[in-house]
Amino acid sequence: MEHPLSRVGLTFFLLSGAAACAGRSPLLEPAPRDLAWVAPDSFRVVFETSRGPFVVMGHRAWSPLGADRFHFLVTHGYYDGARFFRVVPGFVVQWGLAADPKLSAVWANRDLPDEPVRQSNTRGRLSYARGGPNTRSVQVYVNLGDNARLDTLNTFGFPPFGEVTSGLSLVDSMYAEYSCRRGSQGTCPSQDSIQAKGEGYLARIHPLLDRIIRARVESEWRGSAKRERGSGGRD
Repeated sequence: MEHPLSRVGLTFFLLSGAAACAGRSPLLEPAPRDLAWVAPDSFRVVFETSRGPFVVMGHRAWSPLGADRFHFLVTHGYYDGARFFRVVPGFVVQWGLAADPKLSAVWANRDLPDEPVRQSNTRGRLSYARGGPNTRSVQVYVNLGDNARLDTLNTFGFPPFGEVTSGLSLVDSMYAEYSCRRGSQGTCPSQDSIQAKGEGYLARIHPLLDRIIRARVESEWRGSAKRERGSGGRD
């Protein structure tokens, strides 16, 4: 009997090999199959950060398109080196603008269609930031408090796709001295500047912000079958 993961693993190997042979970067030159990436039913992601590690469990049933995009971006290293640029104690920690502005230019407007809110924005849950209907792309946030009002805000809501299962107190401790509260006149990082200049802008103007050193998919499940990912996290 064929192992339930063997066909999936072979397909991923062939697609990855084809991309490598063509010299194409899936992040800089996403093909239609990259944009149609399908995540496992659930998957565990380890974030190694300047503050320490925390773990996220993604659940495709909660938000299929959101989970698919997150799994693709982590698998291909999009978030590596990115800063936690918006930290509001008791509310959210947000990231997703790439360290390399060339990546942000490619992905900032590759928006996902809206999905229903199946889970609430309670403490520890992950959702995409957005600026209106059908504008989820790469920026995500962790709820630091019970933010259930985000479930229905502006009618479209913010559907969670995962949750922090380990290290939430570490996420609470991310550097928060650059004010990012609504209406603040403080030194909140400019998203436009991050998108245009990436790490060069943040290192110069907001050097104390914590960063993602590396994010990797550690394990994943399809149905009841569990697969442990290789140490590279992109096998």
